[in-house]
Amino acid sequence: MDIELRAEDGHALAAYAAGPRDAKRGLVVAQEIFGVNRHMRRVCDDFAAQGYAVVCPALFDRTERGVELGYAPEDVARGRELRGKVDPASTVLDVRAAAAALPSGARRGVVGYCWGGTVAWHGATRTNDFDAAVGWYGGGIAAAKDEMPLCPAQLHFGETDASIPMADVDAIRAARPDVAVFVYPGAGHGFGCDERGSYSAADAALARRRTLEFFERHLG
Repeated sequence: MDIELRAEDGHALAAYAAGPRDAKRGLVVAQEIFGVNRHMRRVCDDFAAQGYAVVCPALFDRTERGVELGYAPEDVARGRELRGKVDPASTVLDVRAAAAALPSGARRGVVGYCWGGTVAWHGATRTNDFDAAVGWYGGGIAAAKDEMPLCPAQLHFGETDASIPMADVDAIRAARPDVAVFVYPGAGHGFGCDERGSYSAADAALARRRTLEFFERHLG
């Protein structure tokens, strides 16, 4: 269902919510650069089916409301344009608002994909709101590799990702040996999205299993 959140600075934003509202564990899902689109809602519904309360904030509402893009080249260009207009500090406020909308007393995690992978990392390093964090192919994580996660974190990257070179992944591993970093041979950017040409069913399934096991371990 669609809900409305309010961030600490007064900004009102939309969000997609799923799962039991009395759950003992909750997840904030951070979107790709394509908005809270059909794929992101399916991701949320999948976590909800595992017993999580889920909130996926519309991070583009800071610049344009109701954004839902596809995966054609023009959508990629538009998504990148919109992402460039959003201050990372504002996304932290929006993620915190999403965390506050999870059931009271629930142990909370954050998981993000693409741009959202970086947002999830910031949720782990720049807030105390989460008990665990997972990032899938977050291109901005390398730039923030020296930030200390304040909760257990796990990261996933594709070996052939044209936008995240292995040198960046190696730098993250060197800076954060305490973080579990998984690389998927032959996988590219967006390998977890079944609406993209880069989708890899086997790698997506393995990364999903690792993600669920990680949250099971840290969120109970």
